[in-house]
Amino acid sequence: MFGRMIMSALVAVACLWPVNAGAEAMAAVTIRDLGGKTVGTAMLRGTPNGTLIAVRFRGLPPGEHAFHVHAVGKCEPPFTSAGGHYNPTGAKHGFMVAGGPHAGDMPNIHITPNGALDIEVLNTHLKLDGRLFDTDGAAIVLHAKGDDYRSQPSGAAGPRIACGVIERK
Repeated sequence: MFGRMIMSALVAVACLWPVNAGAEAMAAVTIRDLGGKTVGTAMLRGTPNGTLIAVRFRGLPPGEHAFHVHAVGKCEPPFTSAGGHYNPTGAKHGFMVAGGPHAGDMPNIHITPNGALDIEVLNTHLKLDGRLFDTDGAAIVLHAKGDDYRSQPSGAAGPRIACGVIERK
């Protein structure tokens, strides 16, 4: 009896689930260094809980690097063309400050001594929506140093060393 009640509840929930719940927004990025060499690729997939970002880096300087989403989809060296961090809600920068983080903030990455890293990051504040894909687009930027997660507006992460435009798939 109890088993049939659970099954009935599951069927009722399944009938209420939206038909397009499995539909996923997707985007791709080719990340290049200051010399134009491809040093990474990223796939972004929308989820009910934010955006899952799978990145593969090769040929980068080892160590800690800030990894952000920037507000402009333009990657002309020295990558200042990518603008500031993507921040559609006007939140503060950083995981360690009240009023933060904003949608462009992501955890630091740690490139191995051989210059490689494969990583997946769930950004719970980033949505693959019209704001991200507006007329000037958005980009993923890698910085020379790690983000301190506090300094405004961008975490004192140093110069930009790699950049890639986020393109809808």
